[in-house]
Amino acid sequence: MHPNPRFHWRDREAMRAFVRDIAFGALFVPTRDGPGVAHVPVVFESDETLGLHLARANRIARHLDGAIALFVVQGPHAYISPDWYGLGPDEVPTWNYLAVELEGELEALTRDELAAQIDRLAHEHERRLAPKPEWTRAKADPARIDRMLDAILGFRLTIAVWRGTIKLGQNKPEAARDAVAAALGAQGGHEIARLTREAR
Repeated sequence: MHPNPRFHWRDREAMRAFVRDIAFGALFVPTRDGPGVAHVPVVFESDETLGLHLARANRIARHLDGAIALFVVQGPHAYISPDWYGLGPDEVPTWNYLAVELEGELEALTRDELAAQIDRLAHEHERRLAPKPEWTRAKADPARIDRMLDAILGFRLTIAVWRGTIKLGQNKPEAARDAVAAALGAQGGHEIARLTREAR
């Protein structure tokens, strides 16, 4: 989390929606060979638990059950030129971004729980593709699904700590933030520009 308290994100519901919308991030765990990381999709099982899975062959898979892990989701981000502020020559470059860190203990899922997690994950994303008919496991050859389930491992992260950063120039005057948003939009960064305009 950014050390400046102005950038601390404390709105748990907004952070949960952010993680739910992106649904992908980096899972960090300690291993005997040093830090390990896997890039994984996630789906909320409850307000305080995340389901995730990764390849059985992933080098960190054997280190996950019972481990204290850190899951990090990064959102829109952009380089900020000091020229954009219009505040004079003493400004310096920076980076604006949104990120959420979730820390907690991992627990291995049973095969049935893993299959249910895949169903939840697919449903969550398939519904966003409407009016396309939703894909479900029922459309696939059961033997193919069994082979897929053999190749992956599922886990549940029980979230003990939420940390969020929403660094969008809240420490700058409103006119400077608006100027930055206009510059970001002109560069094609429409989402980070919108978020910068809304940050107060």
